[in-house]
Amino acid sequence: MSQPNFSRPGAIDLSSLRKPPARPGSAPGGPGGAGAAPGGPGASAGGAYVLNVTEQTFQADVIERSLQVPVVVEFWSPRSEASTALSPVLIQLSSEYAGKFLLTRIDIDANPQLAQAVGVQTIPLVIAVLRGQVVPLFQGAVSDAEARQYVDQLLTVAVANGITGRTDPVGPVGDAPAAAEPEPDPRYEAAENAVAAGDLDGAITAYEALLRETPNDAEAKAGLSRVQLVKRTRDVPAEVRTRAADNPEDIEAQMLVADVDLMGGHVDDAFARLIKTIQLTAGDERDKVRLHLLELFEVVGTDDERVVKARRRLMAALF
Repeated sequence: MSQPNFSRPGAIDLSSLRKPPARPGSAPGGPGGAGAAPGGPGASAGGAYVLNVTEQTFQADVIERSLQVPVVVEFWSPRSEASTALSPVLIQLSSEYAGKFLLTRIDIDANPQLAQAVGVQTIPLVIAVLRGQVVPLFQGAVSDAEARQYVDQLLTVAVANGITGRTDPVGPVGDAPAAAEPEPDPRYEAAENAVAAGDLDGAITAYEALLRETPNDAEAKAGLSRVQLVKRTRDVPAEVRTRAADNPEDIEAQMLVADVDLMGGHVDDAFARLIKTIQLTAGDERDKVRLHLLELFEVVGTDDERVVKARRRLMAALF
């Protein structure tokens, strides 16, 4: 795959960060490989799915890895209390998600060129890289729940872009052996393989078949809702938002704009739009919008605080 172009307006220019020549005595597998020295460039930074990254290893450990798996990049400094408070939160999440994303950490004091290339002004700064493209996440310290929400949205965007791989453990947790990656559940194998191949219709069929056998399978429900969302938001007509604004009772337009908002991370906006549409409709149309909103709840996660609040607003709108 060719190197993405970062020259378009608004993008972060990382093109000057060339991959350096191999260093004598580098461990097999390149920077960040199993033989990296503890605490050195590419070494584990306190977790099985965490890497310290330098200017020399950025190309291999961030850009190249992002072709297969979402890479979260944390710009931090040991001088910053907010940084040291956030780091354990991100490291813990990387362990919990067990390879669904790779956390890379960049000490801006030791790597000023990287900080300058990204335009870091305040730390901590957290971005993601998908297929070499930068996705802003957040700036400043956030709570565990907020960080989890950003990661969940990132993974949804990753699936929409066909990035469904996992990273193998890149380092030990402390001095213990690297955590073993959990065995995939064979029940979801057909659906997950279809998603990885870009076959959304095949994934939908597989999830629907599984739900016919086990109607209360929460993971299958969430998987089906995610894949259906990705399918609906492919090739969205540019005029749909204008159509929705001009016709508040056009439920198809309202539902599609809500889908687009959710994919873009505007979760509360998506929920609010559909609840308002429910208030303006009745009968079969109202029920169709209600069921659509329940699907989006599955995508975000039924335990998510935003979903809990939206459920309360939905109940008030219905009764």
